Amino acid sequence: MKKQFDKVVERRGTYCTQWDYIEDRFGEKNILPFSISDMDFQTPVAIRNRIKEWTDHGVFGYTRWNNSDYKNAIVTWYKKRHDADIVSEWIIYSPSVIYSISQLIALLTRKNDAIVMQTPAYDAFFKTIKQSERKLIKNPLLYEDGYYKIDWIDLEKKLAKSESKVFLLCNPHNPTGRVWRREEIIKIVKLCDCYGVKVISDDIHMDIIYRENKYIPIINVASELNNVFICTSGSKTFNTPSLGGSYVIIPDHKVRSKYLSLMKDRDGLGSAPIFGMVALIEGYNYAEYWVDELRKYLYQNMEIVYDYLKKELPLLHFSIPESTYLAWIDASKLNASNKKIQDYLVHVGKVGIMSGEVYGETEKFLRMNIGCPKEKLYDGLEKLKFSVNHMLNA
Repeated sequence: MKKQFDKVVERRGTYCTQWDYIEDRFGEKNILPFSISDMDFQTPVAIRNRIKEWTDHGVFGYTRWNNSDYKNAIVTWYKKRHDADIVSEWIIYSPSVIYSISQLIALLTRKNDAIVMQTPAYDAFFKTIKQSERKLIKNPLLYEDGYYKIDWIDLEKKLAKSESKVFLLCNPHNPTGRVWRREEIIKIVKLCDCYGVKVISDDIHMDIIYRENKYIPIINVASELNNVFICTSGSKTFNTPSLGGSYVIIPDHKVRSKYLSLMKDRDGLGSAPIFGMVALIEGYNYAEYWVDELRKYLYQNMEIVYDYLKKELPLLHFSIPESTYLAWIDASKLNASNKKIQDYLVHVGKVGIMSGEVYGETEKFLRMNIGCPKEKLYDGLEKLKFSVNHMLNA
């Protein structure tokens, strides 16, 4: 299995966002990318074989996502992997997680209502809230000794505001990699219930968890299920984002009905991409072993980053995250602006690593996607070192 993850697959020339369109993000073509959060690994062979069978069938008509195979795969996965009891009727197909979030915001809030969100945060959240004409209220996470904690006093203060209608949770958290503990999720739910705030939880990284850490779906601890919503997908788990599709878990039947109406009747999205649906069914039913091996490999990559930076670039501080394949690196001791750091990375080291500024972090952080073969990772770390040393010696 390790050989599969070590295998270098040429992605250039495949309309690949990370490789073919790197210039759009960094302004330069020929750089080694560690940016957008997909992986450089081939999807599990079980999924690939199933897609080949479907391709050979050769008829690609409209597809009904509301079927027992699709929903049962999700129900079984949640029970088996996360000890969660999902009712199949709660599950609704969605074209993407961000689509789900924007639709729920539209259904649960009004123009100029506020969305409370922990920062730093996935950059698409900022855009979605702004384009929805809602107000963003930030609840900055506390950063202490390489570890992020919730500022509970600040969170309660923000939730207590009359304009606050939704708390947008990211569980596990992107970009910090925190996996929220059961007691933390319980406390979030209690605070939100107290102040009449609904919780939308983006759980797309739920299957990439390390060591003893455990993902807790918010529905496992919610006292009032109608107040919580989960937006997620198998795309991070099996590296299938280009196949399309995600799903949203909506226990509240009234909101579920309105969501379906918007998606099908207003937006014309009643039919799902067949390959995305087949990939999810096959992955959840037959590729659990692959996910377990993937997590081992990714954790080894995190250890490589930790050891390398500690030895070669001690000014960069890095703590191995509890989840995700995103290394969140503290570069504040470089005493350089985000712009200067990016200039040296892109134009000197020829490496594309995301600036923490993208995620609302004004301090100097880097987000490095380590979902790749070790050969690429070592190459990227060498380029990072080359960039930093040239900057310090300039």
